Amino acid sequence: MTGWLEAIDRLARERAKAGLTRQLRPRAAGDGVVDLAGNDYLGLSVHPEVVTAAGAALSAFGLGATGSRLVRGTTGPHAELESALAGWLGAESSLVFSSGYLANLAVVRAVGAVCDLVVSDAYNHASLIDGCKISGIRTAVAPHNDPAAVAALLDAHPGRAAVVTESIFSVDGDLAPLAALHEVTSARGALLIVDDAHALGLLGHRGAGGVAAAGLAGLPDVLVTATLSKALGGAGGVVAGPAAFIRHLVDTGRTFIYDTAPPPAVVAGVLAAVRVAADADDRRAVLTARGAEIAARLRSAGYPVPDPAAGVLSVPAPGPEAAVAWAADCRDRGVAVGCFRPPSTPDGSSRLRLTLNAGVDGADFARALNVIVECAP
Repeated sequence: MTGWLEAIDRLARERAKAGLTRQLRPRAAGDGVVDLAGNDYLGLSVHPEVVTAAGAALSAFGLGATGSRLVRGTTGPHAELESALAGWLGAESSLVFSSGYLANLAVVRAVGAVCDLVVSDAYNHASLIDGCKISGIRTAVAPHNDPAAVAALLDAHPGRAAVVTESIFSVDGDLAPLAALHEVTSARGALLIVDDAHALGLLGHRGAGGVAAAGLAGLPDVLVTATLSKALGGAGGVVAGPAAFIRHLVDTGRTFIYDTAPPPAVVAGVLAAVRVAADADDRRAVLTARGAEIAARLRSAGYPVPDPAAGVLSVPAPGPEAAVAWAADCRDRGVAVGCFRPPSTPDGSSRLRLTLNAGVDGADFARALNVIVECAP
């Protein structure tokens, strides 16, 4: 083995010793597992209207977009989806990317044209952290969900700044104080960038997201990003905000300009999912009830978890090995749960992450609760 591969192998052994080895586990279609690990919150990935729309676009356009958005990759469904998302989110305009990760990289890098400081929440998703790194802008990390600390960092900075946060945090599932953060940013001439990935479809009027729920939709100093792969059941990402900023992204966004467009079939399916999700108050009610039920059951088993703010519930585990074993035992009994360990956890602790799914049968959900509690370390 050559020297560099020996070094790689040594790193792998160190990860294994720390309980941080990861594995890919292909799943079969219709595997019968109760899914409390994926992000298909509203069960729309298999909704008949969504699947039909995707199938029709697949027949019309073929498998792929065949090029970047600025060459041949923009189709009618892409333009329709951007219009629908902007209207749903209450934004002036929106731009669709091939993933939420790329959308976050683009938006943070783009504000570097007008900002010289980014204030990032300590628990932000890796895509936002990486966006800060590649932007070249000086970054200050603020304590989690602490508007006063954000205010202090902005007050110490003489230039224009942007504050970056999630709405629903992807690991712990807690809700950011968006209204309070906007009070801080607007008073100081700063931008507020919100990753609404885990709130879109779940919070706000007609599921328009955490920004809408906080009364901030459409404000000129608020930029919203989201994935299209969670409550909408598809794939891709979106940035929504003032039309001038979206124009700036089209002209300068490297992860937009140089990336092949999302496939038209996926885009058409997501467009159908937006229409379904906007009228899915019944599914959102199911998620709220199930969130309260699973939190109460876990508390009765000795796990001090709050009711989830949206669709994510984080359950602490004694350590990485215990978390892996807990998730594996659940999987062996037909229940899929998330297993989060460092570096995916911002506080360095390990946990199960349970994600609610309105498409799961009620009896299966009840059985899954029993399995999770019975398999607890």
